[in-house]
Amino acid sequence: MQRILIVDDDPSFGLMVKKFLEKKGFEAEEVLTAKSCLEKLKSNSFDLALLDFRLPDMDGIELLKEIRKEYLHLPVILMTSYANIRTAVKAIQLGAFEYLVKPINPDETLLLIKQALEQGSKQTDAPAQQKQKTRTEESSQKAGGIQFIQGTSKASDEIMKYIDLVAPTQLSVIILGESGTGKEYVSRMIHQKSKRASKPFVAIDCGALSEELAGSELFGHLKGAFTGAVTDKTGQFQAANGGTLFLDEIGNLSYEVQVKLLRAIQEGMVRKIGSNKDEAVDVRIIVATNEDLSEAAQRGDFREDLYHRLNEFKIKVPPLRNRKEDIHIFASHFLEQSNRELDKQVEGFSDEVENYFMNYSWPGNLREFKNIVRRAVLLTTSDMVQAESLPEEITQPAPDKKVEIEQVSSPTQNTSDLKEMIEKNERETIIKTLEQVKYNKSKAARLLNIDRKTLYNKLKLYGIDA
Repeated sequence: MQRILIVDDDPSFGLMVKKFLEKKGFEAEEVLTAKSCLEKLKSNSFDLALLDFRLPDMDGIELLKEIRKEYLHLPVILMTSYANIRTAVKAIQLGAFEYLVKPINPDETLLLIKQALEQGSKQTDAPAQQKQKTRTEESSQKAGGIQFIQGTSKASDEIMKYIDLVAPTQLSVIILGESGTGKEYVSRMIHQKSKRASKPFVAIDCGALSEELAGSELFGHLKGAFTGAVTDKTGQFQAANGGTLFLDEIGNLSYEVQVKLLRAIQEGMVRKIGSNKDEAVDVRIIVATNEDLSEAAQRGDFREDLYHRLNEFKIKVPPLRNRKEDIHIFASHFLEQSNRELDKQVEGFSDEVENYFMNYSWPGNLREFKNIVRRAVLLTTSDMVQAESLPEEITQPAPDKKVEIEQVSSPTQNTSDLKEMIEKNERETIIKTLEQVKYNKSKAARLLNIDRKTLYNKLKLYGIDA
């Protein structure tokens, strides 16, 4: 009979879980403190541990670290009353099998326990080197508390091949792909498979940084360095020291910040704003973008020397519409996630829904796919997701190209084409704004309330020579 140790400072909750597990054919014991847990593990053999995050003498993360020192292959599931993604990420990185958010769902809990025990038995049967390899591979499959799912398409196989190839090196990597294709997941996989896996992985969305704050966020600042700098701040370069720094949408950084970034990468030194002292850092750089940095460098909007420094290895993540073979895999994965998050037991998708999934163009890629599945699961009251739970953009997609309308009475211009009218007005507004700021694209983007990347895309779309 498999034995499970329950660690929770709430005796009534621990007893409830104990009785539930015993009814399901397990042998269970409960303790109230981290100290009692470690004593139990020394004197008894257990197949799995359920740990509460908040304990009176040690939090669940610290207890997990202690368990990993002596019991490397004991499956651990963390329980928390707080749906804190940082806690989940930390637990997964330290080797937890999964985490549960209280109040726990019995079916979900039982499923996770069975999966964790199955993993534990496989590791017990494997040779020592294979155990370590399996644990590393499984932990590397998780990023941000979300399991990284590898598709079966040729494109997915190629991405994994490139990840395995570049991860052990120290090369900087550029990850190309449309928004929502999973570029950050690819970067996390590279980190987890690298020699820096035990060190920090720090992700920054450069598109969310203003020109004024980017330097402070990346390199830090001293108290009083500028208005609002009321305390010293550690930059993300220092926070990622020894590990990996992921810069998403790097094309949004200002030219001045790009200069500082190039120096930091080349010399391995950073200087806080307001300081005259350099600090040494050892950071691997991975960047992501959905624009062509080579073209941006030729236009003078991105430093050419920085581009060549970053472009040591390149991985292109294809859009979901170009990897249809993976749609069923991701649909099942997002369904499982949504069931856990929403405490539902939806079993699958109707044939009609699966056809819609296959025929939709997915402009928002995996991010859009995940949100649509979650919404559909929330709306579903039966065992299967039906078409009525899907949004209209999937069931009634707009045509990719404007439909030509026959003019019966006269060949005059069609003024009822709303899309054409909007595009015409948008083009005129962009041209007028560019003329107003003497074709300074950064200023134009600010006045139009869009980022530079979006502006460049629209210039290209409308054939505007700026």
